[in-house]
Amino acid sequence: MRADAQRNADKLRTAATALCRERGLQVSLKEIARHAGVSHGTLYNLFGTREALIDEVIGDIAAKRLGDAARRAQACDDAWEGFAGYVTEVCELQATDPALGDVLTRRCPQAVRLMAVCDNTAAAAASIIDRARSAGTLRADFTTEDLIFFLASNAALARAAESTGAPGWRRSVAFLLDGLRTAAAHPLPTAPLKPAQLHHMLVGEPAAS
Repeated sequence: MRADAQRNADKLRTAATALCRERGLQVSLKEIARHAGVSHGTLYNLFGTREALIDEVIGDIAAKRLGDAARRAQACDDAWEGFAGYVTEVCELQATDPALGDVLTRRCPQAVRLMAVCDNTAAAAASIIDRARSAGTLRADFTTEDLIFFLASNAALARAAESTGAPGWRRSVAFLLDGLRTAAAHPLPTAPLKPAQLHHMLVGEPAAS
């Protein structure tokens, strides 16, 4: 890559990282190009697609921060504390880093690396949930799909609450966690979402067969 093209690519990466983490993954390419001080065409010439740029600048950040949260939960001696800490930490990421909140709810389904992060996060969450259920501290009918449904519901509200300076999402998470203890369990009115139903809800299209 020529030196001038490399400089433009670096400007675009910096702009995309800052804007995505400030506003989320739906920020427009025109805004990114304008913030970087380059033309819209230059962005396309250097990265090809919006998803390629977002994958490049957010993929590693998302993998590290979400992976670190899962590893801390799995390393916790107490299964319930690991689960509760994980849910709280992920909700905090939703509130304070809009890009990561959008990754969790699959807001950019054509971004291959980010979707791999989503899949890895779901697998780690399933392990954390299984461990707490096996310990008898998390109600037996709580599923990974239930957690992802909650996170999808929580994302926008957590971000909005944080912006007011009064992080009300912490109160909501505390209520949720109290209701998930085994001792608080009561029969539920419906079955949990199936993975394909959850995918359709988040992405707006049927899951690939």
